[in-house]
Amino acid sequence: MIPNRPNPFHGIYAATLCPLHPDGRIDEKTLARHLEANAFVPGMAGLLINGHAGENFSLSREEKLRVTQIASEVCGHHSLLVCGVNAEDSHEAQRHVDDAKAAGADAVLLFPPFSWALWQDAQMPITHHTVANANAQMPLMLYQAGVNAGTMAYRPEVLGALAQMPHVVGVKEGSWEAAAYEGNLRLVKRVAPHVAMMASGDEHLFTCFAVGSEGSLVSLAAVVPELVIELDAAVRAKDLDKARALNDRIYPLAKAIYGTAPGGWATARLKTCLKLLGRIAHDTMRLPIGPLPVDEVTRLERALVDAGVSA
Repeated sequence: MIPNRPNPFHGIYAATLCPLHPDGRIDEKTLARHLEANAFVPGMAGLLINGHAGENFSLSREEKLRVTQIASEVCGHHSLLVCGVNAEDSHEAQRHVDDAKAAGADAVLLFPPFSWALWQDAQMPITHHTVANANAQMPLMLYQAGVNAGTMAYRPEVLGALAQMPHVVGVKEGSWEAAAYEGNLRLVKRVAPHVAMMASGDEHLFTCFAVGSEGSLVSLAAVVPELVIELDAAVRAKDLDKARALNDRIYPLAKAIYGTAPGGWATARLKTCLKLLGRIAHDTMRLPIGPLPVDEVTRLERALVDAGVSA
């Protein structure tokens, strides 16, 4: 539900996970509890469902629709729902955006296709976003990919053009590098000041919040939502001592999940954290990603304890 207030899309969003049964089917009951638990944390503006952490690259169109329907049923009356759309083909992306609108999402976050990591020209992103949202005409968020994501990350002139497109309300800025974040922030604020810049690199939230942001859409907020919300509030209140203390708790956990090779285990690590905390029964991933090694689980358990989080 889009709130009736100025800047309705500003705030902290938990990028949620998709719990699975051991056979790989979506665990709908656990998913509903996971979504509801995060949506009702005090200070949480909304949820990003079907994002990268929600395994949008491995779920079918029907499964992603079902995730959106469940989110709408359990917390759509209370929470802003941003639905991630990840498709290689623009017309397929359009079908997914139409699904999101029909299922009750408030906005969509359109991810650049993975194939763009090899090549894209300046017109392809404009075409992709235009076609994808042609029917639904929904509020639209952009995704700025990481500096190590090849050509999937938008060049400044492309990001600037996208930010000025109709219906664009925000950018999930995932450059994963503080200097790139600040450059993109300044660019977007120059060409489209109404577009919210959402600091979304889990490893350096403190730095980006200090530089300036209108919120964040991050999967870390699906594990330690209170800490992420408190960090954002402390920076806004200019309480630097409190912000540093919170960052000291958050940073090692973020490094353990995202900043340790191989980076492709990030979602699996998030699920394992939720299992260790007793919030989900299984940390199953879609194949070919298998269970984490025992030493990985031990390291995550220690990071949770060091962050002061327990079951």
